[in-house]
Amino acid sequence: MKLPAASPDLNSYAERFVLSIKSECLNRMIPLGENHLRRTITEYIAHYHFERNHQGLDNELISPLRNDFEPNSKVKCRSRVGGILNCYYRQAA
Repeated sequence: MKLPAASPDLNSYAERFVLSIKSECLNRMIPLGENHLRRTITEYIAHYHFERNHQGLDNELISPLRNDFEPNSKVKCRSRVGGILNCYYRQAA
């Protein structure tokens, strides 16, 4: 469906995603070219879907990778975009 120009309130989901990627990632770095920007956006999208919890989903993930972990296992950190985006998880059993 085609939206009228200059009407950001009509697509609130897209606006929220743009606000999230700008505030969590792009405002903290200087892209060094188009390829760098595309790679950064790709990494953020992976983080957004698989590692970042969402309040609208009761702090659940959109697409969880796995949930088979030991309660007393070591906590590990996965960094993306040079340490700007971090994800902490328990090591799988």
